[in-house]
Amino acid sequence: MRKFFKLLEERIFQGLMILATYGIAVVLFVIIISILIKGLPSLSWEMLSQTPKGGFYFGKEGGILNAIIGSLYLAFGSTLLALLIGLPVALYMNIHLLNRKKLVNTIRFLLDLLWGVPSIVYGAFGFSVMIFLGMRNSLLAGIITITLFIIPIMIRAIDEVLKSVPRGLLEASLSLGSTRSETAYRVFVKQCIPGIITAVLLAFGRGIGDAAAVLFTTGYTDYIPTSLSHPTASLPLAIFFQLSSPVPEVKDRAYASALVLTIIILVISILSRILSRRFQKTKINF
Repeated sequence: MRKFFKLLEERIFQGLMILATYGIAVVLFVIIISILIKGLPSLSWEMLSQTPKGGFYFGKEGGILNAIIGSLYLAFGSTLLALLIGLPVALYMNIHLLNRKKLVNTIRFLLDLLWGVPSIVYGAFGFSVMIFLGMRNSLLAGIITITLFIIPIMIRAIDEVLKSVPRGLLEASLSLGSTRSETAYRVFVKQCIPGIITAVLLAFGRGIGDAAAVLFTTGYTDYIPTSLSHPTASLPLAIFFQLSSPVPEVKDRAYASALVLTIIILVISILSRILSRRFQKTKINF
C-alpha cells in the first residue's frame, strides 16, 4: 500500500510538471502568434528605417527607428556597465570571501531582495536622484537607472555559475603561486564563460524590455540621440504610446513594434547560444 501511494504521488507530480511545461509552451506560442498576426501586416521597411514624422501617433507617416536605436543604446550601455560592476563583485564573493559564508549569504539575500523590487521603484529612485543632481531626462540617466535595475540580476546569475566551479581549481591555482585575482580572471572566468554569457543575455533582456524603469528618466523624443545628455525613445514606451492612440492603424503599429522587440531579443538569444557552445569546451591554462 505504501508503494502504491508513493507511485501515485510520483505520477501526480510528474503529470503536474508535464502540464506546467506544456502550459508555458502554449502560452508562449499564443503570444508570439498573436503578435505575428496583428503586427506583421503593419511592419514595413518604412517603419524600420524612418523616425516619426508629424502626426505619426495619429496615423501619419514615419517609423520607429528612433525607438529601436534608443532601446539598443539603453540595453547595451546598461548591460556593459552592469557586467563591469557585477562580474568583479561575483568573483569577490566566491573567491575572496570564500570562508566568510555568513557575509556572503547576507549579500545574496540582499541581492535577491533587490531583484524583486519592481522596476518602477528604480525609475522613481532614478528620477529623485536626477532632481537632486539637477540632471535632465537623458540617455545617460536611463542607462544608469537600468544598470541599477539589472545589477542584482547580473551578480546573482554569475554567482550561481561560479558556485558550480570545483573548489579544487582554486586550491590548485593558489598552490601554483597564482594570486586570488589571477585565479578569478584567468581560471574562474574562463571556466564560466557560457554561464556569464547567459547572465548577460538575461540582464539584456530585462533591460531592453522594461518601460517602467525609464519612464521618468530617459524622456521621449522623435529623434535619434547623438549625445548621452540627449533624451531618447525606447521600444517599450513607443508600444505604450501607440497602444494609447485612438487610431486603429496606430494600434496595429504597436504590435509591429512589439514584433521588432521580440525579434531583437530572439537574435541576441541565438547569438548567445552560439557563443556559449563555442566556449563550452574552453580549456583552462594557468
